[in-house]
Amino acid sequence: MSIRTLVQSDQAPAAIGPYSQAVTANGLVYTAGVIPLDPESMELVGTTIQQQTERVMKSLEALLGDAGSGLGSVIKTTCFLSDLGDFAAFNEVYATYFTDAKPARSTVEVAALPKGAKVEIEAIAIIES
Repeated sequence: MSIRTLVQSDQAPAAIGPYSQAVTANGLVYTAGVIPLDPESMELVGTTIQQQTERVMKSLEALLGDAGSGLGSVIKTTCFLSDLGDFAAFNEVYATYFTDAKPARSTVEVAALPKGAKVEIEAIAIIES
């Protein structure tokens, strides 16, 4: 039987609804979607897609670390952009975080994201420890 564990990190934005930041089960960690909020103030960070993607990736990295994983163990991401016209600029930042082990990825345009964010990313990763 699988043991499901909830993950909570003070280095990533707290959940802004009835969900967990991440859940581990069967050797994997599944993150909720992460938007570019400052973990302390819970305010939106940055006005450009690059700034917001940077904040999301830092939060995702911290959340995965607290779950016993890391960006190098990510096997799949789903990326949501409020404007696919930002795809190239988003990709430039995203690529700096996944240099060796590039995960599978889906990227979709959505009508809107929470708090007016330009980007949201969720991930599935292997637990390392």
